[in-house]
Amino acid sequence: MRTSTFFVSFFVHGLVIAVAIVVPLIATDALPQLRRSTTFVALTPEIPAVPEPRPQRPRQPAASPANPLAAPIAEPPEIGAELTIAPIDVPIDDGIVGGPIDLSGTVVSVAAIEPPPPAVTAEPVRVGGAISPPQKLHHVAPDYPAIARSARVSGIVILEAILGVDGAVRDVTVLRSIPLLDQAAVDAVRQWRFTPTLLNGQPVPVVMTVTVSFTLK
Repeated sequence: MRTSTFFVSFFVHGLVIAVAIVVPLIATDALPQLRRSTTFVALTPEIPAVPEPRPQRPRQPAASPANPLAAPIAEPPEIGAELTIAPIDVPIDDGIVGGPIDLSGTVVSVAAIEPPPPAVTAEPVRVGGAISPPQKLHHVAPDYPAIARSARVSGIVILEAILGVDGAVRDVTVLRSIPLLDQAAVDAVRQWRFTPTLLNGQPVPVVMTVTVSFTLK
């Protein structure tokens, strides 16, 4: 009886030991295997949308009677005068770099505009028609030559005189000669002075005929 109990007990203990050894081995095969691959997930940050700027309405400057936007139209300046521009405040939109423009103290010189004078002809013009004879300003009487007085020679010497733009006698030519009296007549006429002769408002040289009379007393 003891022998059978011993064998039964020995068998039970061996079975328990075998179960304790075998069961963990079987359980190990049933364990879940670890994942061998790694997945990377990239996260993209969201950028918040920027709201569009609201358009700004340009401010309309208020026009006042004391400071009008447009300067009144002034009459054209006279010849040789100076034109002074009063200060003008010009408002500029805020979106443009700048500010009110101050034109105070600005002086615009207006050059005298005159029509060019007509070209003065180098050739002297002859007195007559539209050209009036000049007026004598200075007269010198001729000296009566003693030889002509002794010879009782008298008469009229006719000369052609060319006057400059200032009225002075520039040249003298004898047209009708009295030999004993010609030089005395020429010397006297060269000292005469006349008013300038004008043509279209400009002084011009002229040619005129003059006479010198010699009379015995």
